[in-house]
Amino acid sequence: MNEFTELFKKSKALIDNARSSMGVVVNALTVYTSYLLGKYMIEEEQQGSERAQYGARVLDSLSVYLTSEYGRGFSRSNLAGMRKFYLTYKDRESQIVQSGIGQLGTMQENGIVQSPIGQLTVDHQNFPFKLSWTHYQVLMTIEDPAERSFYELEAIKGVWNVKTLKRQYHSSLYERLALSRDKNEVMAMATQGAMPYRPEDILKSPYVLEFAGLDDKSSYHENDLEAGVLDKLQDFLLEMGKGFLFERRQRRFTFNDKNFYLDLVLYNRFLRCYVLIDFKVEELTHQDLGQMQMYVNYYDRYEIIEGENPTIGILMCKQSDEALVELTLPKDSNIYAKEYKLYLPDKKLLKEKLQEWIEEADMQ
Repeated sequence: MNEFTELFKKSKALIDNARSSMGVVVNALTVYTSYLLGKYMIEEEQQGSERAQYGARVLDSLSVYLTSEYGRGFSRSNLAGMRKFYLTYKDRESQIVQSGIGQLGTMQENGIVQSPIGQLTVDHQNFPFKLSWTHYQVLMTIEDPAERSFYELEAIKGVWNVKTLKRQYHSSLYERLALSRDKNEVMAMATQGAMPYRPEDILKSPYVLEFAGLDDKSSYHENDLEAGVLDKLQDFLLEMGKGFLFERRQRRFTFNDKNFYLDLVLYNRFLRCYVLIDFKVEELTHQDLGQMQMYVNYYDRYEIIEGENPTIGILMCKQSDEALVELTLPKDSNIYAKEYKLYLPDKKLLKEKLQEWIEEADMQ
């Protein structure tokens, strides 16, 4: 055993911790600097007015000055983004101060900015900006505060990178989830994120499988759709929602010397239940529903253990038939037929439908 093993372990732990903390502090500083520059432009240069008389000149002049001092990163558009960032999130200033980073940028009477970086400690738990500056540049494009808050919370909880955040927003995750909930739950999503509590909470309408790379046509086979999904399993689980774990594909069942194959077996750790998925590219039939009922019954009787909840079955089909489902299955079957789309839905149309739904709820 190396005589310096303990020294090596302590040194590595110290450096790993320092680098981890450095990333947190650097991100906090980057975001806070952008926030503070936006604040200076609004409150110092524009006396608190959102539309100052010389607003355009302020942006142009400050961009030229900072670019000459520091180089790239301070274009007029970037400064305008910082200005918008402050206007969007200025209600979080008290949280910034409480986190310990608010001491930075304190303007003294002599015009000197006090910046005790050597003494800086950031209470990241209370610091209100837990994402990167690039994340917030995306979030600022979302006008509705509740929707913006929802995506921010989901990005934090899901540790989404910027690419994932963009995809979830452009696939209208918020609207698709909201369309299946009552008004109070829509508001709760903005403050708590989309946590599943009931089987219905993991269902979307529709599921968007554009990441599978298949054209939106009727000539492909169910195996093509399954293979496309499994090639991008991480994206598929993200589309399904929170807490999904992959167990197996092509689960074989044998009854009376006949073999049946279920496409996917997932498990949701929040609902504590199995979720069985079958893809259907042809018209949904009562035989499809009966076969899924057989799979669900098998799991409920022979696979689940004490403490787990009843199995959920989802038939992903190109076109659902709610009337057929209602007539074929008992109300407590825990089986759902949900449509999938191989392209991103019309976000404007979904927003209009959501608004109509909220207005109808208000009239009741």
